[in-house]
Amino acid sequence: MIYPEPIQDLVSQLAKLPGVGPKTAQRLAFFLLNAPPGEAELLANAILHARTEIRYCSVCFNFTDSDPCTICQSSARDPRVVMVVEHPKDVVAMEKTREFKGRYHVLHGAISPMEGVGPDDLRIKELIVRIQQTSPTEIVLATSSSLEGEATALYLARLFKPMGFKVTRIARGLPMGGDLDYTDEVTLLKALEGRQEV
Repeated sequence: MIYPEPIQDLVSQLAKLPGVGPKTAQRLAFFLLNAPPGEAELLANAILHARTEIRYCSVCFNFTDSDPCTICQSSARDPRVVMVVEHPKDVVAMEKTREFKGRYHVLHGAISPMEGVGPDDLRIKELIVRIQQTSPTEIVLATSSSLEGEATALYLARLFKPMGFKVTRIARGLPMGGDLDYTDEVTLLKALEGRQEV
């Protein structure tokens, strides 16, 4: 069945969202059309408000509505420990642990030659300037354990270690509750390499 043009346009726009296929986009479109009159308007306004108010922090490049962001402004955070992450959502994940007391630097991606993403496409230049200005006691590399994340961590380690900075990498290995027989070889290898004395 061919839908009226406004519905087709809505489905088409929703299908552009990550993880949303045509069927899900159609389901979301009909949900919005059947929702109480103000619901769709609230969603549209929330999107517009976020697009106009949110920007990058001039220090760490995380999303923020104030510059610098609240983490970079906080006197309770240690500015001498900088954790490098790929995306703003990684900051949220780390903050959920309530353990990291340093500050962050968001790269907005990872090195991926296959996708044409090199160091110049990320916030690495800004990181270099920041590191040179602040001389941190530790740079924590918290990129993903994907091929791209590993390449990015290796690139950054090779960049900062010769400068005399302490560079560490977050541990990788088995997740809590993970079964050995369902774990891939690379994860098992990393778990073996990162073993600690009990």
